[in-house]
Amino acid sequence: MNEPLFNGAGRDCGKPLLRPGNTNCGGCGMSLGLQMLRRALGNHQIQMVIPACCAAVAAGSYPYSAIGAPVVLSTFASSAAVASGLANVARLNDEPTRVICWAGDGGSYDIGLATLSAAAERNEDILYICYDNEIYGNTGGQRSSATPIGAVTTNTGGGKVEQKKDLLAIMAAHGIPYAATVSIAHPDDCLRKLRTALDTRGFRFLHLLAPCPTGWKSEPAQGVELVRLAVQCGLFPVVEIVGGDQLSINVEPDFSATALERYLALQGRFRKAALDPSQLQTAIARHWRGLRLRAAVNDASHATH
Repeated sequence: MNEPLFNGAGRDCGKPLLRPGNTNCGGCGMSLGLQMLRRALGNHQIQMVIPACCAAVAAGSYPYSAIGAPVVLSTFASSAAVASGLANVARLNDEPTRVICWAGDGGSYDIGLATLSAAAERNEDILYICYDNEIYGNTGGQRSSATPIGAVTTNTGGGKVEQKKDLLAIMAAHGIPYAATVSIAHPDDCLRKLRTALDTRGFRFLHLLAPCPTGWKSEPAQGVELVRLAVQCGLFPVVEIVGGDQLSINVEPDFSATALERYLALQGRFRKAALDPSQLQTAIARHWRGLRLRAAVNDASHATH
C-alpha cells in the first residue's frame, strides 16, 4: 500500500518517492528526476497529479502504488485543471500542501497545453514539472512537438522535419513567477531549482530533459552523459526565468562540435535521418543569440537599479 512520506506531525519519514516495484525502464530519466525531486522536498508535504504518461503506468495496479505520495491520475488534457482544484482546496483549508503536476511532453507540449496555459494565466499555486523524453513514450514512441528535428519515431520514419517547440519561452510569456530548465547531469543546480520552485508560490514551471533508452535507442547507463552532452553543445540550455522576463544562464556551454556529434551518435533514433550536425549547430547558435540578448537585458536592468 501507499506509505506516506511524512508522519502526522509533518516530519519526513525517509521514504522514497519512487519506490521499488515501479515499472520504469532501466536508465529512465524520469526515474532520476523523481529521485531528485525527493531529495529536494525537505518537509514539504505534496499531492501529485499525473496525466496519462509513463509515470502513470509506473505506479502499478491498484491498490498498490510505486509512488510514495498521494496521486490523482488524470486524463492527458486535464492535469493542470485537476491540480488547480487541489491547490484551491488546500488554500481554502489553509493547508501547506504543495501540488505538483508531473507530466510528460505529450501531456504538456501537446494534448494538455490548453489547461497548462490556462492555469499559468491564472497564476494557480501549482508546480508543474514536464519530464521531457521527446516522444509519446508509453503509446508506442510517436513524435510529439518536443521531438527534435531529425529524430526517428514510429510515425516519422525518415526523421522529424520540424524543430522542437520552445515550451519554456511559451510558459515564461505568461509572466509566471518562476520557470527553469533542469539538468539531471548538474545535480547542484537541479536541486537548487527544485527547492526554489517548491518554496515559491504561484505557478511554477520546470522543464526536465529525461532520456528514454527505449525511444532514444541508447544505452541505459548513458542517460546522464547524454544530458551532459546536450548541455555542453548548447542543445539543452540550462536557464531560469523569474517573473516572465528576468532570464539568467546557469550553465555556460562550450558549443563543442565533438559533444554534439557524440550526442547524436549515442542514439539510434538519429542514425536513419540525413541530419547535418553543422545545420543543427547553426540553429543552436541562433537560439543562443536570443537567450543572450534576453540575459543582457536582465543584466542591464539590474545595473540601473
